[in-house]
Amino acid sequence: MSELRKRKPSSTNTPSTSSAPKPPPPIPSDSESIISESEPAPVPASKQKTKQKSDKTQETGGAKKWSCVDSCCWLIGVICTVWWVLLFSYNAMPASIPQYVTEAIAGPMPDPPGVKLHKEGLKAKHPVVFVPGIVTGGLELWEGHQCAEGLFRKRLWGGTFGEVYKRPLCWVEHMSMDNETGLDPPGIRVRPVTGLVAADYFAPGYFVWAVLIANLARIGYEEKNMYMAAYDWRISFQNTEVRDQTLSRIKSNIELMVSTNGGKKVVVIPHSMGVLYFLHFMKWVEAPAPMGGGGGPDWCAKHIKALINIGGPFLGVPKAVAGLFSAEAKDVAVARSIAPGVLDSDFLGQTTLRHVMRMTRTWDATMSLIPKGGDTIWGGLDWSPEEGSVCPPDKEDYSNGINYGRMISFGKDIAEAPATEIDQIDFRDAEKGDNIAHSNGSCGDTWTEYHEMGWRGIKAVADYKVYTAGSLVDLLSFVAPKMMRRGSAHYSYGIADDLDDPKYQHYKYWSNPLETKLPNAPEMEIFSLYGVGLPTERAYVYKLAQSAECYIPFQIDTSVNNGTCLKDGVYLVNGDETVPVLSAGFMCAKGWNGKTRFNPAGIKTYIREYVHAPPSNLLEGRGTQSGAHVDIMGNFALIEDVIRIAAGATGDEIGGNQVHTDIFKWSERIKLKL
Repeated sequence: MSELRKRKPSSTNTPSTSSAPKPPPPIPSDSESIISESEPAPVPASKQKTKQKSDKTQETGGAKKWSCVDSCCWLIGVICTVWWVLLFSYNAMPASIPQYVTEAIAGPMPDPPGVKLHKEGLKAKHPVVFVPGIVTGGLELWEGHQCAEGLFRKRLWGGTFGEVYKRPLCWVEHMSMDNETGLDPPGIRVRPVTGLVAADYFAPGYFVWAVLIANLARIGYEEKNMYMAAYDWRISFQNTEVRDQTLSRIKSNIELMVSTNGGKKVVVIPHSMGVLYFLHFMKWVEAPAPMGGGGGPDWCAKHIKALINIGGPFLGVPKAVAGLFSAEAKDVAVARSIAPGVLDSDFLGQTTLRHVMRMTRTWDATMSLIPKGGDTIWGGLDWSPEEGSVCPPDKEDYSNGINYGRMISFGKDIAEAPATEIDQIDFRDAEKGDNIAHSNGSCGDTWTEYHEMGWRGIKAVADYKVYTAGSLVDLLSFVAPKMMRRGSAHYSYGIADDLDDPKYQHYKYWSNPLETKLPNAPEMEIFSLYGVGLPTERAYVYKLAQSAECYIPFQIDTSVNNGTCLKDGVYLVNGDETVPVLSAGFMCAKGWNGKTRFNPAGIKTYIREYVHAPPSNLLEGRGTQSGAHVDIMGNFALIEDVIRIAAGATGDEIGGNQVHTDIFKWSERIKLKL
């Protein structure tokens, strides 16, 4: 065997003596290849240093790699940057440029209703009172704990919501009410913002009342004849008087507006839950003190010209049940199904929902939105008023075979099974126990009443299989007894047999139109204005969560779908995305229509429905023909109707009823003694 020679490594200290390129290394012989494979070739010093750094990097866990979180942060940063640049450009350019661009794309814009009616010669006449709904009124801090230092008189609700991101747990603590009294927790005072600014915008750029106020101003209205009846929408209606004397302030302001405007009666415009709040007010103001305002039986007749209800949930909303039962609605359930890995995390998943549940279950006002009238109004196991109706937005998809009366079903098979085949095990007397967590354990600050139910209580709820409106109050009383004990002291959800029974003089009945009489004000008019043509939550398919420890044990089953009537575990009907047509329209269509036991004075009632039409382009913002629950406040047709009434027109003069749904047909299916 020939002698094998090892190649010497080149010296790193010997400088190059020539700039000419070096000749290529000789091709090794077979024996040299063997040596090269058995003994690695020497590595230059520069590469040795690089290798040492690489080894050290591997020892310390490796260099940081680009992750999904980095991509999300980068994307959010880009979106925010582009948004702020566009927003700055939009506000910096002359007002005529955006208008020119909009008209170039969509054609000439119609005059706003205020401008149009001003040209017709309409002028301000009746003073106007706005009554905001739930969550749309601003709330500010007057006293708080140490974590809220520096927030005196800063908005905790409405505005930029900056404190939600800066100190979320502190925010939840200050937005929550006392779980025993339903009033302020010790050391905390959060109060409603006053004036028109209380609810003109919910957040920067997101109007609520601002468009309507601006159009009223076009015909001569100003703050002296417009009043925002702001109240703390978290606490029960009667407690707004107990704590803040809000009902007394509304009474005094209306009396002042009437006396300073030549005796002209006010036009009251409640929105959403504000509709129920003002129903409560009308009973309170005429009831004798100390429970009522002592205004006498003719106060409303002397002071109110018209009551224009916008998006009124007269009979409650199924959406409130889902919120109280599992801190969900359709949007939350869909978000969980789209990104289960994210929403089931401790940061954005059930921990967040349990904090939300803990907070919202202390808001007694939300219980005013629980469906009223039981199975008589909403349907039972084998019928519902809206059966066979069209499921928007598809005008050819009918709800044949769908029983909307089953508001909560555990499984699609239960939702569709014949009533005779459903074997229900009564949950009302079921024992609770075998706790799924302990308050001093890992669940800690996000304690909910589900933890006190235990596995046996949770199983009993699921074994009942299906819940109608008649059993919802019992269900909520079982899963949240502390919340419902407070709620049952302030609200009622039934139908009165005898409205002359003295028990109905109690304030707990005053916000339920099925358990009260309208005031003796035959010259007053009542309008129900609401949007239609949007899919609206009506009933739900639920499932048990896979793991119930430190979790809300019930979830909407988003895997269940069937056309446009059943999407993501939610049965949908016609409405404004929040309030079904049945709730918004029934009282004016039947319950109060003509002289009835609920309307003994025969107050005239009108229904005005507005078919939803999306904005034709992005420059239209939220649109001028929207029928959505909040966006309808910018609907030009609705605003025109409101202004005409405020300027003195009657219901007949604006066209009477304007109906696009089968609300009268559905109302006839409801067998209610009138």
